[in-house]
Amino acid sequence: MDKSWNSRTQLVHGGTARSQWGEVSESIFMTQGFVYDSAEAAAQRFIECGPDEFIYARYGNPTVAMFERRIAGLEGAEDAFATASGMAAVSGALMSMLRAGDHVVAARALFGSCLYVLEEVLTRYGVEVTFVDGADLEQWRAAIRPTTRVVFFETIANPTQEVVDIRGVADLAHGVGATVVIDNVFATPVFSNAIAQGADVVVYSATKHIDGQGRALGGVILGTRDFIRKTVEPYMKHTGGSMSPFTAWIMLKGLETIDLRVRAQAASALALTDALQGHPKLAQVIYPGHSSHPQHDLVARQMGKGGTVVTLDLGGQAQAFRFLNAVKIALISNNLGDTKSIITHPATTTHQRLSDEQRATLGITPGMVRLSMGIEDTDDLIADVMQALDSV
Repeated sequence: MDKSWNSRTQLVHGGTARSQWGEVSESIFMTQGFVYDSAEAAAQRFIECGPDEFIYARYGNPTVAMFERRIAGLEGAEDAFATASGMAAVSGALMSMLRAGDHVVAARALFGSCLYVLEEVLTRYGVEVTFVDGADLEQWRAAIRPTTRVVFFETIANPTQEVVDIRGVADLAHGVGATVVIDNVFATPVFSNAIAQGADVVVYSATKHIDGQGRALGGVILGTRDFIRKTVEPYMKHTGGSMSPFTAWIMLKGLETIDLRVRAQAASALALTDALQGHPKLAQVIYPGHSSHPQHDLVARQMGKGGTVVTLDLGGQAQAFRFLNAVKIALISNNLGDTKSIITHPATTTHQRLSDEQRATLGITPGMVRLSMGIEDTDDLIADVMQALDSV
């Protein structure tokens, strides 16, 4: 891959490895194992495996490797490890480097499954976890200790869209030698500058914008080559959370169009937010890319654009349900980052396992609705939201 290529070109051609047949579309290598020329060659490969050599599909695969190289090039990372799901990426990144006695500082505004890993799984094995308000640098400063091993946060919180200052937190963490691990789903790989701003490890649910077409579960961990191959890979290959070749091929196809899709989705999100300013049926409209967002300057500096999700507050659950049931284009589901617009009521779905008190602390109200913008016509989406609000 030519490193001088711009991102759109890298997303189409980066990491491609063709077989002897010279295929145009990347090949799917549906094999669980690989053949060696001799017993000596097999023994040598188990000692040292080259970049285009493979042992077993749980360890690596040519199709998966193409996806890893392509997404690493987009993110500006040295290397990547593709996983079976986004949560396999989160848990794999954290579990591979932490052990009993380690200390983690995390933003409390996290996806429910991420909270489960931090609150239930890591603490079960003797890891101490301290939660802070992610947007408050002073809370990070107070919580990070000389013995802190990892800091973890979503760059944009789901669904409240609170934004964490990557550079600010990274500087504090690196001051004590801690590793900065971020879940960057809402920022998307297209708008991400996370590694350049100080993140050491970036994780994505590839299910979201990377596939972006509702087809497959997947995840990816990105970081330095040493971290990926010496810390993550040994853990993942022994615990079994690797991505399948067919899924990797789907993700490669998704990467070819992600830049076009995400920019169109972000433009629709901004247009909808503009149209909804001051609407009498809404208690709040939250979109990081709009000037009304309290951290808009940070978003402009950190991402350039505001992502693909708009959060609305209709004042109560009954109003929110009437709105969801009146929308005609967006689908009621719990995914995001899809070509189809998707609408979600977080308090009763994605964040329902949290107590009322926890949701209140995070700012997740009964009337809150998360709208993931698709690539449908922007005017149609705005008109549909408006007619649904009329029914509330």
